[in-house]
Amino acid sequence: MTGTLLNIATVIVGGLIGLLFGARIPERFKSTVIAGMGLFTFAMGSQMFLKTENPLIVLGALLIGALLGEWTRIEDGLHNLGAILEKRFARDDSAEGSAKFIRGFLTASLLFCVGPMTILGSLQDGLTGDYELLAVKSVLDGFAAMAFASTLGMGVLFSSVIILVYQGGLSLLAGSLSPIINDAMMAEMTATGGVLLMGLAVSSLLEIKKIRVGNFLPALLLAPMIVWLVEALSR
Repeated sequence: MTGTLLNIATVIVGGLIGLLFGARIPERFKSTVIAGMGLFTFAMGSQMFLKTENPLIVLGALLIGALLGEWTRIEDGLHNLGAILEKRFARDDSAEGSAKFIRGFLTASLLFCVGPMTILGSLQDGLTGDYELLAVKSVLDGFAAMAFASTLGMGVLFSSVIILVYQGGLSLLAGSLSPIINDAMMAEMTATGGVLLMGLAVSSLLEIKKIRVGNFLPALLLAPMIVWLVEALSR
């Protein structure tokens, strides 16, 4: 859990710096920074997707994951959690302020929790206590939180709650997961996470088209399960 706690600290510190000094940064600069983060996120997601050995597995995981996500209303749950936190802690009671808080919470939560660094780093931290990979991720997340908070407000800081639950949970479960997940499963999980990152870039960062990316999160678990099923049937 050391890496997760470090990650939470950098997100909070980066977010506070963004909140305190964000008003001094011209709006055009902040929007350009967010756009740059969107382009980088899309490029990183594309690179992750290219690691797939079977794109049909990624497609299947995304389709089934989307159905499960829509059925369980994952994004609505994240949205409602953001609304509860906004009502409790945000100072801006306007509709625009509320929407910005929730957008910041959702965007930061998804960006900080989707990707190979989260999965691999959490497994490494939980199994061996080596949090080097999560330390690298923490630095990146801290700078991202600074940029996001300056534009999207306090909601970004509360993404640390999702980091604690999701990333910390992965670390705690690492001991039971490690004997099960092989290289092929990790490759498809990484590729699926790449597609989700591209969706996040298109939807929340570049604002090209609204996509309920949160409802695709079950695909991250389904991808290795499909790999296991394919391997079992091919024996």
